[in-house]
Amino acid sequence: MKKYKFLFCALGLLLPGTGLNGFYLKGPKFFWSWIQLFALIGGIAGWFLLKEYRFQSAPGWVLITLGFIAMEASWLTTITFGLRPDEKWDAQFNPQLDASQATQSRWPTILTVIFSLILGAGVMMTFLAISFEQYFVSQISEARKISQ
Repeated sequence: MKKYKFLFCALGLLLPGTGLNGFYLKGPKFFWSWIQLFALIGGIAGWFLLKEYRFQSAPGWVLITLGFIAMEASWLTTITFGLRPDEKWDAQFNPQLDASQATQSRWPTILTVIFSLILGAGVMMTFLAISFEQYFVSQISEARKISQ
């Protein structure tokens, strides 16, 4: 079965953290895709913990960080594999194809790489800004407790 680079990139862009792009390439026994999926589920649970405890839950922060890493890893693999030359793609994932069936990356693949970069950078900056804000807010509240 021929593996399409655009489909891999689209799965990584549109469904980040689910591991579906890894399952597409390597099958259901691919260990890292399962890790990515469980990390995303943990991240969702972490978000609900943080909302419930007003961003003061350490387990919530750990879980949401794992979910964040899963999403960023998905976008990063989309960028990495999307920019891989077609010859290397075919050599690794489509060794059975002849020259007439070779993969030809076109604009849709490049656009998925571009949007993965934009989303990945945006989500990373947002996550870091919120994390630092919450850290400094907690430091201020602890300083107020000590001063009283």
